[in-house]
Formats: sequence, structure tokens, C-alpha cells
Amino acid sequence: MSSLRSQGWFGPRDVNGFAARSWMKNQGLPPRMFDGRPVIGICNTWSELTPCNAHLRDIAEHVKRGVYEAGGFPVEFPVMSLGETLLRPTSMLFRNLVSMDVEESIRANPLDGVVLLCGCDKTTPALLMGAASCDLPALVVSGGPMLTGRFRGRQLGSGTAVFAMSEEVRAGRMPAADFAEAESCMSRSAGHCNTMGTASTMAALVEALGMGLPGNAAIPAADSRRRVLAHDAGVRIVQMVHEDLRMSRVLTRAAFENAIRANAAIGGSTNAVIHLLALAGRAEVPLELDDFDRLGHDVPLLADLLPSGRFLMEDFFEAGGMPALLRAMGDLLDGGALTVTGRTLAENIAGVPCWNPEVIREVKPAAGIAVLRGNLAPDGAVIKPSAASPELLRHRGRAVVFDSVEELAARIDDPDLDVDETCVLVLRGAGPRGYPGMPEVGNLPLPKRVLARGTTDMVRISDARMSGTAYGTVVLHVAPESAAGGPLALVRTGDFIELDVPARRLHLDIGDDELAARREAWSPPPPVVEGGYQRLYVDHVQQADRGADLDILAGRRGAVVRRDNH
Repeated sequence: MSSLRSQGWFGPRDVNGFAARSWMKNQGLPPRMFDGRPVIGICNTWSELTPCNAHLRDIAEHVKRGVYEAGGFPVEFPVMSLGETLLRPTSMLFRNLVSMDVEESIRANPLDGVVLLCGCDKTTPALLMGAASCDLPALVVSGGPMLTGRFRGRQLGSGTAVFAMSEEVRAGRMPAADFAEAESCMSRSAGHCNTMGTASTMAALVEALGMGLPGNAAIPAADSRRRVLAHDAGVRIVQMVHEDLRMSRVLTRAAFENAIRANAAIGGSTNAVIHLLALAGRAEVPLELDDFDRLGHDVPLLADLLPSGRFLMEDFFEAGGMPALLRAMGDLLDGGALTVTGRTLAENIAGVPCWNPEVIREVKPAAGIAVLRGNLAPDGAVIKPSAASPELLRHRGRAVVFDSVEELAARIDDPDLDVDETCVLVLRGAGPRGYPGMPEVGNLPLPKRVLARGTTDMVRISDARMSGTAYGTVVLHVAPESAAGGPLALVRTGDFIELDVPARRLHLDIGDDELAARREAWSPPPPVVEGGYQRLYVDHVQQADRGADLDILAGRRGAVVRRDNH
């Protein structure tokens, strides 16, 4: 009998083997599919409710072709899909739920290896996290970015253009009719955001981690070469099963260090911090928040892409994509890290050309995520300096506090709001527990009265996240969050806050005695949920500095199933 895991289901000549083979045959499968060939799961986050992933059924068919070509038996299965565009209150609330869906689906079924189909940003870490807990051979095929948006002779970048145009409308500089017309111009094809937002970031980090084939990150969704990559992935996963190339051999400390440095070089999303921390926890690889600053602070920005630069993912692909950028990083990477190709990272990118040095070049000398600490964020907070205003990276201003996103929406355009461009906008109640789910609301809109004076950026601080497509001097992921009793809960309008990014400092300018007195008077907010998954989430979610995973999900549990079903 074959040593393949799937033969525990399909090999026996008893009642259980009969049932496994017979019922599968009702789909028109010939007996030879059960002859001991590798069974490859195609984990698909296709959904018409997730526009970024709505083309993944087509991508899955191309993966199947490759699996068949290599002598494997492909089986496609669905898991819950996540998209930032429609899902409320936030897709981040459900990242851990999807990882549970993935983990249990893989373990409970006769699979020898798995191809993970993902696109919209939370689907990538969710699938990687769930698969890592099982530790079978696995690789990622991303859905690819949308084609470049175009509106009246200029490029529109997904997300980034929306935020910019929205502020122009609020300031009275863009007619509402033009804003509405741009809707149909921005999203021109299948695929995820075409800026270096979180979706593109995570697809890029799949390559840096060694978990995808070279070129995975940037091939546009509409390009036929995306289908070729999917086909090649189907071939490769069968080979990986024969080689027993499991995730734990790829997701090493060196791989995570490469991903942190690559995130800095691409001007990647702050969300990558949370997702990599959570994935490392599943893979049982030691990784801390401070690693992102220590490893990435002096890495130059090498991708001139929105929101930190000028170009879009289609341009990045034509310039050579991640293989070209990784090669440009040189000795900053550990080239000896093993990848799903069976070769090292250095071998994957050897001799790769850059076709457009305007797109892949040194844009800024240092671009990594900065980790801030101080009495306002004892467990850390993050900021993306490459997307911030240089003059605001050292700033002291008066706090204007909003206790919820609803209060923010109600007050931000109030002409009587006591605010000017020197103030620091503070939002709380938007962390993992407090919202719940830690939504992408950290890039607070600027007050209308400030916009009217021509101001385009202010310091903003919250326990929330922000879209990777967003920009500005935005401090995020403040930990502990306010709902957990973090110091953010104690800030009052009128307090002064000091931000010093070069010194990595975030300080509430009040005395220790006053801070202690406020803490003594503080009481936790009422529960935001009553039952179901959200109750489980609130009870078990870790703080942002730990990746906001559930404490009960950390670690590898393997793929052994010890009991039959009949």
C-alpha cells in the first residue's frame, strides 16, 4: 500500500474504503484515480461576494490541468471567503475563522498536498495559517492584481485613489458626479487591488517566504500568464508531495526575516506585521514585533509603487516583479532559504533582469515599518514612514479624541469641532476586542474645516488598522488596545501627545500620577457581542503585537486523524 496519506481513505478494501471510493465515483471518476496517486486539494476562496477572488474558479481549472499532467488527482473544495469591499464589520474579524475552516478541511479529508487559491488580503494569511497548522506540502497561487484603472487620462490606483478623491469631494474641489463616474474606471478587470496594498503585499510576501512560484505576486489577473503559473503550480505540488516538501521546511526563521525585509523594500502594508506574526505563531517560528523594526528599518524602498510611490502593479510586473526586486535586494536577503520550487531563493532569482529601472530602483534610503513605544503604547504601535509626511514624523500636538467610529463620523465635519492642523486625531474602540475585529479605519478622514484650509495630512493614532492602499502619518495597532485597558483608553481631548518616529517614541504628555488616577477611574466598555463565533473571538483573540490570532489556534497540530468515520 502506498505511504500517501490519502491511501488511508482510498486504499483499504473494507467498508470505509468502499464508501470513500464509491461515493467519489458518482462524480464520474474512473477507478484509476484511487490507485495511489497523490490527491491534491485545491483550497478555493472563490466567491461572488469577494470581487477580488471572483475569478478563482477559472484559476482552479488551470491548477487541475497541472495536477493531472503530473499524475495527481485534484479535488477542489471551498472555504469561507473574505473581502474588504463588502464584509462587515470587518474581514479581519473572520481571518481566524477562515484559518480554522482551512485547517479542519485539510486534516479531515484525504489530501496529500494542497494548493491555496487566494487574493483579497485576509484570504492569503488565513489560508497560510490554516495550512501551516496541518503542515502538509502546500503552495500559494494568488489571484493577481487588477489592470490599471484609468480616469480622464490619468491612472487610478485601487483604494489609494478612492481615499484621495473622497477628501477632494469633502473639500469641495471635486464634483460628486466626477467621483461617481470614477467608480467604473477604477476596477477594470478581475483581480485584487493594483496598488501595493495589503493584497499585493501578501502576494509579494508569499514569494519572499518561498511559498509561491516566482512571479506569483505581480502577474495581472487578466493576463494569460496567470493561468500558466496556476498550471505550473499544479505540476509542482505533485512533485512536492513525492519530495515530502512540507510547509515547516519552507517557513523557517530565515524565510520570515526575508519577508520582513522584502516588505520594507516594496513599501508594503502595515497589515503584513499582524499577518506575519500570526503565521509565525502557527508555524512555531519565534517572531516578535520588534523584529520588524530591527530587520527592516534600514532597508531601502526599491519599488516606486502607490501608495508610497508613483506606479501600479501592472507596471511592476512588466518591470520584472518580485524576482527582479528580490534580486535587487542582494545581500539583504538570506539566499539559502528553501522555497516551494525545491531550490533556494537565490537560485530562483539568479540572473533575473529588471526591465524598467524607473519602477524598481532606490526610491528612499530606508522604508521599513517603525515600531513605536512609550507610555501610550507599552506593547508597541506601528507606522509606515514611507507613506507619511516627513515634517510630521516629529510632532507634538493637542489630542482630539473620538471614542468610536460612529462618534468620528458624527463629529468630524462639525464646523464647531475645536481642531486645527496641529492637533492629533485619536480614535479608540477599534482594536481586536473593541470593535470587534480591528477594522481598517485608522486613516481617519481629516476634519472638513482643516481640509478647507488646504491641509492634506495630520497625525492620527488608533488601535485600528488601515488599508494597505492608504497613506498619511498614521499610527496604528496601538497595544494594548483601549478595550483591553490600554493607555489609549485614558487619553482626553486637550492632552498633548508627542510622536517621534526617529526615536521610536509615542508619549502621552501627562504625569504618572495622573495616568494612574485615570486608570483607577476607568471601567471596561460593555461587551460588544453576545454569542457565536464573535464571542469566541473576543474571548480568545490576542493583541495586535501577537498577530491578533486566537490563543487556542497557535502552533502546529499536524494532519493525523486517528479514527474512522464508520
